[in-house]
Amino acid sequence: MTQSIQATSSAPPTPSLTCGELLVQWLEYYGVETVFGIPGVHTVELYRGLPNTDIRHVTPRHEQGAGFMADGYYRASGKVGVCFIITGPGMTNIMTAMAQALADSIPMLVISSVNKVKDTGSGEGHLHELHDQQGMVSQVALTSKTIWQPESLPKVIAEAFALFSGARPGPVHIQLPIDVITADASHVARPPKVNNTLNHQADAGLTQPQIMRPLPNPAQLDLIVETLKLAKNPVILYGGGCVDVDHDAQKLSELIDAPTFLTINAKGLLPPAHPLSLGSNQSLEIGRAIISEADLVLAIGTELGETDYDVFFNSEFQINGTLIRIDCDAQQLQRPFIADIAVLSDAQRAVSGLCSRLENNALDHQAAARVAEAKQAIIAAMTSDFAGQNALLQLIRDEVKDVIFVGDSTQPVYSGNLGFEALATRRWFNSSTGFGTLGYGLPAAIGAMIGSNVPVVSLIGDGGIQFTIAELICAAELELPLIVLLWNNQGYGEIRRYMEEGGLPLIGVNIKTPNFEPLAAGFGAGYRRITDKQQLLDALQTDIKGKQPIIYEVDEADDFLTEIGRTFTCFS
Repeated sequence: MTQSIQATSSAPPTPSLTCGELLVQWLEYYGVETVFGIPGVHTVELYRGLPNTDIRHVTPRHEQGAGFMADGYYRASGKVGVCFIITGPGMTNIMTAMAQALADSIPMLVISSVNKVKDTGSGEGHLHELHDQQGMVSQVALTSKTIWQPESLPKVIAEAFALFSGARPGPVHIQLPIDVITADASHVARPPKVNNTLNHQADAGLTQPQIMRPLPNPAQLDLIVETLKLAKNPVILYGGGCVDVDHDAQKLSELIDAPTFLTINAKGLLPPAHPLSLGSNQSLEIGRAIISEADLVLAIGTELGETDYDVFFNSEFQINGTLIRIDCDAQQLQRPFIADIAVLSDAQRAVSGLCSRLENNALDHQAAARVAEAKQAIIAAMTSDFAGQNALLQLIRDEVKDVIFVGDSTQPVYSGNLGFEALATRRWFNSSTGFGTLGYGLPAAIGAMIGSNVPVVSLIGDGGIQFTIAELICAAELELPLIVLLWNNQGYGEIRRYMEEGGLPLIGVNIKTPNFEPLAAGFGAGYRRITDKQQLLDALQTDIKGKQPIIYEVDEADDFLTEIGRTFTCFS
C-alpha cells in the first residue's frame, strides 16, 4: 500500500493545457479552418484539443494525399492548408506533395511529430526514427523548424504565417518531439481570441502580425512607364503570382496596348475572348515569335520557367528585348533571365501603380490586329486530338457554372494548358507545372472541393489515378459530388508516345488497366462510361447535385471526341 501511495504521489500532474492543445488554438487564431491528417501513435496528442475549436479534420488514406489535398485546398480557396503528419514514414510520404507545392509557390503548413527530445537523432532504432528528419524535409520546404520547448510555439507559428503572407509562399514544416506535444503549456502565451485577459506575453507583442509583401519603389514604376513609352511592340507575361490581382491586370494590358500571355496558373486573369489575350500559348512557335520579336517584355509574377514557356522542352524560348520583371522574390528576379529593370514588389500593388501612372497616358501599339492574326494562326495549326480534348473541357465549363478543373499529368491537361480558357482565376490548375508529379489530380480535387464548395472536375489518366485511387473513398466518406474525368489511353500514353517517337522499346508503359466500374463501386463512388455529348451534358446536370463522387471514363479513341472537336473554337 505504501509503495502504491508513493508511486501515485510522484507521478507528474496532468497539464491543464498541453502544447498540442495550445497549438490548435493558435492555428484557429490564424484562420485555419481545415486540417488534413492521418492520426498515428506519435501524433494523437495533437488531436486532443481539436474538439474545442471550429477546425475541421479530414482523413486522407495516405500522407501524400494529405499534402495534395492541402495544395488543392489553397489553390481553389486562397486559404492555407494544414497537415498533421507522423514522424518518419508520414514525412517521407508527404515530401512529394511538398515538392510540388514548393515548385508552384503554394503555401502549406505541415506539422509533424518527431522522436522524444532525448531520442531525436540518436540512431538507437526508435519507432519511426530518421537520421535527420528536419534536414531531410528542409529540402522541400521554405523552412523546417523544431519546437524544443512549449515557450517557442507562438513565435514559430507566427513566423510560418509571416512567410505565407509576406514572402514568396511555399510549404513550411514544423516538428514537435512527442514529449513536447504533451508538455505543460499553461504558462505559455495564448491567442487573444482564446485568452481574453491579455497576459504579459500577449502584451509583449504576440498578436497576429499584419504582414504584406513589399511595395513597389515609385521611382522604378516611373522608370517602367518611361521605358514603355519608348517601346514599339511590348508584350506582357502574367504568371501565377498574379492569381489574386484584380481587374487592374486587364486594365494594364489595355493601357499599354500589348499582346498578353497567361501562364497555366494565371488562366482566367483576362476574359477568354479579350482582344489582347493570347492565352497560355507562349510555348507554341507562334507565341514564341511574338515574344522574341518584342522590343520590351513586362513579366509580372512569373518564374519564366520551363513548364510554362518551354513545354515541348526544345530550349527555344527567347527574350531579346528589354526585360522588366516584377516579383516578390528577389532571387527570382534574376533567374533564368536577367532583368534590365527588376522590381521587388507585390504584384497587385505594382500593377495598380502602373495603371494609375498610365491612366491619362494610354499607349497605342495597334496590338489587337497582331493578336487577332496570331490567334488565327494558332487555330489553323490545331490537330483533331487537341480540338477534341479542349472541346470536352469547354463543354463541361459551359454546362457547369463556376466549375474548377484540377488536373494531373495527363493528355487533356496538356492540351488544356494551351487551348483551354478559364472564366476566372483559381479555376484551372494541375501538376504538370513545376515538379510534375503523377497522382495529384484526385486528392487535390478533393481539397479544392472542400475549400471552395463549388463543382470540381478532376482530370486524371488511367495510369496516374492508380497512384492515389484510395483517396476516392475519402471523397465518398465526405459525400462530395466530385466528377473524376478519367482519360483512358491504356497505360502511360504520353510516355509511350515519347518512346515511340524516339525509337525506344515500349517497356513499362503498356500497364494493365483496371476495370474501373466495379473498382468505383468498391470505393463508394458512381461510374459512367461517357461516349456521347448529350449523355455527358445530361449526366453533369444530375451528378453535380449528388452526394457521391463519380468516375466518368472517356476512351481517347472515342468517335464523339472527334465530332465535338469539329466545333471547338479557341479563345472563347
